[in-house]
Amino acid sequence: MTSGKKTKATRNSVAAARSSVVASKPKPWGTIIAVIAVLGLAGGVFGYAYSQIHANNVKEAALAKWKPSDTNKDPSTQLAGIVVKEYKGSRHVEATQRVAYDQTPAFGGPHDATWADCTGVVYDKAIRTENIVHGLEHGAVWIAYNPDQVKDDALNKLKVKVEGIPYMALSPFPGLDKPVSLQSWGHQLKLDNVEDERVDQFISSLLRNPNTYPEVGASCENPQFLSNPAPFVAEKPGADAVPMDGGKDDSKTEAQPNASTPPASGSVSTPPSS
Repeated sequence: MTSGKKTKATRNSVAAARSSVVASKPKPWGTIIAVIAVLGLAGGVFGYAYSQIHANNVKEAALAKWKPSDTNKDPSTQLAGIVVKEYKGSRHVEATQRVAYDQTPAFGGPHDATWADCTGVVYDKAIRTENIVHGLEHGAVWIAYNPDQVKDDALNKLKVKVEGIPYMALSPFPGLDKPVSLQSWGHQLKLDNVEDERVDQFISSLLRNPNTYPEVGASCENPQFLSNPAPFVAEKPGADAVPMDGGKDDSKTEAQPNASTPPASGSVSTPPSS
């Protein structure tokens, strides 16, 4: 009996010792906190990605009616404030000539034989109108802005719509009568606010819309111009300016689009495509 009591007492003592060790062992709070942090971060990343995808889907759905189709060849005509004009393409002037454009900024008519690079370029300085109009003839959308009115965050909102997007260009336009003006060949829309939903609607309707510009398939690349852009000329054209029905008609002599590299900026020669 004594032996049995000692054995039971010994067992109780061992169990108590084990309980004491377990009770005194600290909880791994560092590991727990790290796991919670990782899970929280993963949830945040997933939530952000989902919200971005959802926002993009909503935006795409809203722009569906502004995409050209066989039954709606030019959706931009439904935009409030849009100006639409007919212009003859393939009429070129030399680098030393000015054009007496009928609109400011111009969005059609005679233009320089060298086009401004419009491969998603954000120009920090104003560029020559006669060059960028040629880019419109190739299907580009050009966003011009008044540098005195559009700055900082507002300017960044325009940049993200252009930078790296093929057939897009953005440049300041000193003296512009509105904060923002969007141009494509034969189309213009002036706006007071860079956040106006019509910015995206104009781009969706007219960017490389084959129903609205003369030279479908023509390139917008011109690395020579990009490396040395022809500067903006603020003075009004003089009496010797080329009229809107002037310029050299190259419509019958032009080669296929993208046939070769365009001439350097400032060259007076005619490129193989316009």
